[in-house]
Parts: sequence; structure tokens; C-alpha cells
Amino acid sequence: MNGIFMNNEVETEKPKDSMMEKIASLCKRRGFIYPASEIYGGFANAFDYGPLGAQMKKNIKDEWWKRFVSQRADIVGLDSAIIQNPKVWEASGHLSSFSDPLVECKKCHQRFRADHIQEARDRMGGMANDWLTASKEDKAMFNCPLGGMHEFTEAKDFNLMFKTFIGVTEDSVSTAYLRPETAQGIFINFQNVLQSSRVKLPFGIAQIGKAFRNEITPGNFIFRTREFEQAEVEFFVGPDKEESDKWYRAWIEAIEGFYTDLGIKKENLHTREHAKDELSHYSSGTSDIEYDFPFGTSELAGIAQRTDYDLKQHTEHSGADLRYFDEEKGEKFIPYVVEPSMGVDRAMLAFMVDAYDESDGTDGRASGEITLRLSPKLAPIKVGVFPLIKKEGLPEIAQKIFTDLRQNGVDAFYDESGSVGRRYRRQDEIGTPWCITVDFDTLQDKTVTLRDRDTMEQARIKIEDLGALIKGKLS
Repeated sequence: MNGIFMNNEVETEKPKDSMMEKIASLCKRRGFIYPASEIYGGFANAFDYGPLGAQMKKNIKDEWWKRFVSQRADIVGLDSAIIQNPKVWEASGHLSSFSDPLVECKKCHQRFRADHIQEARDRMGGMANDWLTASKEDKAMFNCPLGGMHEFTEAKDFNLMFKTFIGVTEDSVSTAYLRPETAQGIFINFQNVLQSSRVKLPFGIAQIGKAFRNEITPGNFIFRTREFEQAEVEFFVGPDKEESDKWYRAWIEAIEGFYTDLGIKKENLHTREHAKDELSHYSSGTSDIEYDFPFGTSELAGIAQRTDYDLKQHTEHSGADLRYFDEEKGEKFIPYVVEPSMGVDRAMLAFMVDAYDESDGTDGRASGEITLRLSPKLAPIKVGVFPLIKKEGLPEIAQKIFTDLRQNGVDAFYDESGSVGRRYRRQDEIGTPWCITVDFDTLQDKTVTLRDRDTMEQARIKIEDLGALIKGKLS
């Protein structure tokens, strides 16, 4: 009954790896995501993207940018500075109210979010469940590295912004902050964009960039980290609640479509509208698009009606005129804004989780074999190219196919190590949609075998048709 306090109990049976542990293991083993600073013992909640991860993350951002900027006439792009004048954060309210309630252990001085401690207690039934049934993450919330259990202080507010200093002295005059969100860089450039791009309402300004929050987190891999990337649009509309509502609903549908079109199963996505007591002080309506992660259902993206709060704040604090001039009506006003915002790292984790498939042995694969069923648009490698054997001129033909694909913008990978079956499995595990095998028939008829990852079906294709066929499948 009091097992939660018994941190010296011995687990008699090693539990099976959780889905998150399997995902993290795959990511490290295959070069998607590594623990940051690993050779120095790591660094809490920090990760490096490996060769495959860097490419997949770029693919996610490219697809987002293509859909919400390149293919639309009403949205323009921006790339604002990470370190801005500190007055930006004073005007936005981040200096005074961007905080979380934290508790600190009196012994080891580690800090934890008070709400996460309470959530862990709730999950363990108010300490009624046995300690052996608790997850690693929940145990870590209570176990003190100096022995026994943490002795928590009362909760206190803790500002989440990373502080830095500009210049040679470290004092209040030279204090600056790493941006905790990308939105403010858009708002303070509102007039610049109006004057240089001559856009008219309704229009949006989009940005993908790094943000930093000094959060105390329980882990869950790359779900919540101190350094992360956001992809968001500030979509400006007339100062009318009805028009704002219309675009708010449209953006919820658009963001849901982004995920499902790229492979997320609809049944794993949920849209949750915030209750009135949950809304931020600037919001007249907010909805979270949530995903069923292995550790629970949690936020993947957010769509908020920010009204005219941000532009009003920056107008008041800077003295700049951030009103929009409506030529038809001959009047100036501060527009409303609808903000669809997505975490790129969270999106990548959701795509990985949704694509992860471990065979039960009934689908033509061996039991336990992993297939990452990523959308071809997101897969870091589109095509694996293999010679059947390392002689008889087959490697030379395969190398030329590989080179031609790469030069035509198709991410291809060349592999001649091990049996063809083993090479197929390696590509399945990293999500490669198609594999090309050069064999002895190639020498006779200049065709190759094209194998599909998901169906495992194989077809003979002429070498000269490969480039157009692959590009057609990708589009």
C-alpha cells in the first residue's frame, strides 16, 4: 500500500521495453536521434538529430512550408532573430507571467513542475498502487539521488525564459533572453511586411524556427525539450469576431489535414477545445490537436484566436503605429489574428510512433521485424539501390542508377553488404518506401526489380523509366 515510499525494493521481473523505449532505441541505432553530449554523460532533455533524423525533420518542415507558404498566395514567410530587444518580452507579457509553479527537493535541489508531481501521484492512485507498477518516469519524480525520497518545498513560480547577456558585462543593463516562442518576431515585423510585401487582409506571416524554454520536464524523449522548433502562422483578419471564428475553424481543419495527409491515422488525432477557464488572457478561443502518444494523449499543435492583443501591446510599448490601413474603407485598425502553431519535434515523434510497425509473423515478415511505414514524402531515404552480387558488372550498373537518382533530387542509398533480404529489412526499418535490385536479368533486358516496402510486391521496371516513376510516386 505504501510502496511509493519504498525505493529499495527489488524488481524480480524485468519489464518489457515500452513503446517509447523501442522508438528511442530505433532512433539511436539507425541514426535518427542521438542523446546530446553523450560522450560526456549526456545533457538532460537535449537531443541531436543524426543523418536520417536531420533529413526527416527537414522533410517535415519542407512539407509544412510548401503547404502553408509556397502553395498559397495569402501567406508570406519570415525568419526573425532568436535574441530580440528585451522590451519585446516585456510588452508580450513573458517577463511578468511566463512561468510554471515548481517544487524543489531540499536535499538534492532538483526542481520539478508541481503539476507533473501531482499528475504522477494521480496516476499511482494517490500512492495506493505498488511501487513496482509505477513507470520509470513516475519513479524518477520521487526518488532522490542522495537517497530516499525527495523532500519537496512549497511550489513557487519560476520564469521559463533562458537569460543571457549581451556584451562583456553581466548585469541588468546587458540582460537579454532566448526567445520562448517565434510569434513575437512576427508581430514586431507586422508593418515591415505590410510595406515590403503589400499584402492585404486576410493574410498570414509564417515562420519556422528555434525557441527555448527552461522547462523542468519528466522526459518522454523529444516530446518536450528545452530547445525545440516551432512552425506557425500568424493569420491576420479584420477586427470582427465572426470572421475570426470562420478562419479559426478553417485553420483547425487545415492543420488536421496536414497530419493525416502525411500518414497520421485519423483515429489517433483528437481536437480538444479549451474551456473558458483554460484560455490564455489574450485568447477568445483555443483548440489543441492532440495525438495518442504511447505515454498518453497530449498536444501536437494548437490553434488560437489571439484577438488584437499582441499588436496592441507592441503599439503601446514601442510607440510604433501597428495599425492596418484599409484602402476601401479609408480607415485604420488593429486586426485580429488566428495562430496555428505546431511543434516540429513533436510532429516528428508522432510520425515515428504512428509509422512504427512490429510484425507478428503473419504478414510475410519474421516475428519482431520492424517496418517504419512513413509517408514517402517524409521518409529520409526514398530508394535503396542494391546489386544482387558484388561482381559481374552489377555494382557498376547499380552505382550509376544511384548517382542518377541523387542528381535528379531523389534521396537514394546504395548498399551491397549482406544478402538482399537483409538489405531489404534494413531499409524497411528506416522507412524507405522502395528498393531497386540490379540482377542478372538487368544485363539482358535493362530492367530492375522495384520492391514496395508496405506490400513487399516486386515489379520489373526499365532503368530508363525509374526516375520518372519514382518522382511520380512522390508527387
